[in-house]
Amino acid sequence: MQPEHAHTAAEAVVAATSLLRWIPLLPLIGFGVGVFAASTNRRSLVHVTGPGSVLLAFVVSVIAVSQLWALPAGGALVDNVYTWISVGMLKIDLTFRVDALTSVMLLIITGIGFLIHLYALGYMHDDADEARFFSYLNLFVASMLVLVLADSLPVVFIGWEGVGVCSYLLIGFWYQDMANADAGRKAMLTNRVGDAAFLIGMFMLVWALHDLGAASLRFEDVNRMAPQLGAAAPHVVTAVCLLLLIGATGKSAQIPLYVWLPDAMAGPTPVSALIHAATMVTAGVYMIARLSPLYVLSPAALDVVATIGAVTALFAATMALVQNDLKKILAYSTISQIGYMVLGVGVGSFSGGVFHLMTHACFKALLFLGAGSVMHAMSGELDVHKMGGLKKQLPTTRWTFLVGCLAIAGVPPLAAFFSKDMILEAAFASGHVVLWLIGLAAAGMTAFYMFRAYFLAFEGESRVDHHAAHHLHESPSTMTIPLMVLAVLSIVAGWVGLPHGVLWGDRFGHYLAPVLAPHDALGHHEIGGGTVLLLTLVTTGVAALGIFVAYSFYLKSPGTADRLAERFRGVYVVLWNKYWVDEIYDRLIITPYVIFSKFFWKVVDAMLIDGVVNGAGVIVGKTSDVWRRLESGNVQHYAAAMMLGAVVTCGVYWWLS
Repeated sequence: MQPEHAHTAAEAVVAATSLLRWIPLLPLIGFGVGVFAASTNRRSLVHVTGPGSVLLAFVVSVIAVSQLWALPAGGALVDNVYTWISVGMLKIDLTFRVDALTSVMLLIITGIGFLIHLYALGYMHDDADEARFFSYLNLFVASMLVLVLADSLPVVFIGWEGVGVCSYLLIGFWYQDMANADAGRKAMLTNRVGDAAFLIGMFMLVWALHDLGAASLRFEDVNRMAPQLGAAAPHVVTAVCLLLLIGATGKSAQIPLYVWLPDAMAGPTPVSALIHAATMVTAGVYMIARLSPLYVLSPAALDVVATIGAVTALFAATMALVQNDLKKILAYSTISQIGYMVLGVGVGSFSGGVFHLMTHACFKALLFLGAGSVMHAMSGELDVHKMGGLKKQLPTTRWTFLVGCLAIAGVPPLAAFFSKDMILEAAFASGHVVLWLIGLAAAGMTAFYMFRAYFLAFEGESRVDHHAAHHLHESPSTMTIPLMVLAVLSIVAGWVGLPHGVLWGDRFGHYLAPVLAPHDALGHHEIGGGTVLLLTLVTTGVAALGIFVAYSFYLKSPGTADRLAERFRGVYVVLWNKYWVDEIYDRLIITPYVIFSKFFWKVVDAMLIDGVVNGAGVIVGKTSDVWRRLESGNVQHYAAAMMLGAVVTCGVYWWLS
């Protein structure tokens, strides 16, 4: 019997509508127009259809969300497009569904996505392949919308693979440079590992539910049947959750499949913002939250989720400490912040994980677009040691980037102060004190490396090359307006999830409660107000300490960091080389794979398989002359052969008898 905490299966009202299909269809139309514009060299078309299609999708999303809000709590909108697969007991419809969780994702993807598209108008203005770029960008948004609107796991997988393909196309957009093409291929292959695990987990789940008489992969059915499945086959639940987690580590760039994301910086900056903020890297967190009633039935799987999230948050933060490339700093920051989200859902704070996903979309998009504005002014330069003093020439970029740094550092009352605190508080309350300490350390490092980047880029003396210094200028309005909008969102986005007892409290968590497994489903208890206040003060103090240390190292005493790096040379070398993880993967996995591939190619394929096939042809060719002479067309020869055959047959028969 279903327990009371499984909210997902108890939606009060489901309203049918044909509106939802237009949300992914509009960017898909934009993709088609972009392909046409690219093939006919009509770049001006995408200036309207590129951002315009995503804006229209945002408008339709707002209309859909307003209709959702008119329904009772726990209601949903459903758009059943057609029956996709019907085999025996298994029926899979191409159905789109909007509930509270989907509505949050829709507004993030289309809203932030539109601002990134608008920014890209200025950023990609001089690129000859602008039309191709916008077509890929529209397809990326359409794929992500399919992923979050999906009513079942197979439909999710369509969008899941779609964003994977688009990441390959966009990361390697400037494919003429082999490094960019390699980065795109690395993203594609790394994600295929996670996707294979995702598929196996999905197959295991439908087979297990089939044994219970409910072969379905609809989220509503899976979450409704989860308690029965947990009672009948608890090990299957754990296995499915862990396999889906492996898929999530690929898309959301967590240990061990995080290695593709830093290299993804090879793509244009709007791509980095879209991948890191509003789309692909959030997919794994969304999937775990969507299946939260299943995950709460396997505390062991959730412990693995939480551990991976916390370790990834700290691991990536340590590497960000020494990076000099501005976008690489932000890339490792993304891996770390996604780790916080995974930690949140792992300790049972599913709404906290989604809350940080939402706030992160605002300030990380702001930071990446700010980095792109710096690149635009610096003719592509990204080394923070070759910047300095940019606040004079780039005032709008400077102020908005500073807001993003304050937000990600968790300075009150900006966005991450509330969402990050909610996750750390949940980790402490759930008894994962070690994970809380790891998250706290990562928070301090986040504040340090982000303000290290800010101080080196915008404050202090200018270290800009004198040739580039003459061309420094603020970005055009198409780039600065999105920065200003995102800066405002980075300030106010966290206000929907205030601590309990403060003003309106956690309205965000209350809104998501009907579709997520509650925090107390794992038996966790609320901690007292005094403890919450103490935890908040500790977290804020750690963030302030990180900012102060960055100020001391890079503004007050600029040589301090270099002296420490020299004193702790071994630690610095390890961090600078990113723990040699790429090299280890290359030595243990990639090189043996290439060797075996060449063996199967040159020996098994070329020599054995091709040898057998080609050898058969050679034998036929060599013997054909003999058989051809026997088929001479002379009737007397045929008669003699028949007589000889008859004599031989009679002789054999006589001998045997």
